Amino acid sequence: MTQVNEGAVDLVQAIRGDMVESVHRGHAVICDGTGAVVEAWGNPAAMIYPRSSCKMVQALPLLESGAGRDLTTAQLALACASHQGQAEHTDAVAAWLSDLGLGEADLRCGAHMPYSEVARDGLIKTDESPCQLHNNCSGKHAGFLTLSQHLGGGPDYVEPDHPVQIAVRRAFEEVTGMESPGYGIDGCSAPNFATRLDGLGRAMGLFAAARAGRGARQDAMAKLAQAMGAEPLLVAGDGRACTDLMRAMDGKVAVKTGAEAVFVAIIPELDRGIALKIVDGETRAAEATIAALLVRLGVLSAEAPVAKRLMHGPITNCRSKVTGHYEVTLD
Repeated sequence: MTQVNEGAVDLVQAIRGDMVESVHRGHAVICDGTGAVVEAWGNPAAMIYPRSSCKMVQALPLLESGAGRDLTTAQLALACASHQGQAEHTDAVAAWLSDLGLGEADLRCGAHMPYSEVARDGLIKTDESPCQLHNNCSGKHAGFLTLSQHLGGGPDYVEPDHPVQIAVRRAFEEVTGMESPGYGIDGCSAPNFATRLDGLGRAMGLFAAARAGRGARQDAMAKLAQAMGAEPLLVAGDGRACTDLMRAMDGKVAVKTGAEAVFVAIIPELDRGIALKIVDGETRAAEATIAALLVRLGVLSAEAPVAKRLMHGPITNCRSKVTGHYEVTLD
């Protein structure tokens, strides 16, 4: 098994003054609509956990089974989301659970403070504690619960031997084109199946080439990617790279981050998928690299404010004084 650091290349530099202060190394692939790698940096065979970047893959059984046939575009976006815990997110997940005849206690994702500063400050001011609705994965878990009801599964839907996770693993291995060597438990308690970086890229390429009317798998892929592009706020939240990037590309491209510096993109108009992993797990480097790759493919303007912010900075201090910048190296 190829370790994540083997064959990594320099992708992002942090510059302070006239000196390179930090270097972030990693791997990236661009795949076509058949899943074949057409460009690569570093080692495509690096074994990774996709973390939350693969939520659209985890949502495939929700649609393919028929469990999600009546779900709205907003609900499908939430099923793929790592959200901020804003009211737009928590209210929508609560309503979804209510439609199922369930509540917050039926979730198995755990509670954490919302990532949104506004939502977090609101809880602190009212002396309320966060609940599982605030968990950034609560939308994905609402999708799991929807599928579990359809399959007649028990309440502990995050267990690896539960029918929900068996269905997720099957879909994951089919679209990545390889048997997963195992899983780790994600921050939200669900299993996260390992794959090679080019396997994740293959999946994104297949999503990009999917068109409605070509069978249940392609119907599901196309619908999920379109939902993400149509509801960028629900996929992440105000100020987040995923939301800002999708807005800058008018929803024509679906992008999704994952913990420990994984990022993917689905580009239907080019039949291209992107997957990348930064070895040191640094989010700023993953965001810089995905923006640069989107610019390279011509779907994101280099002049877009989000592109400039993610690829270049500037880096500022507490007095808003510019102290440095980023440089992405894809040559």
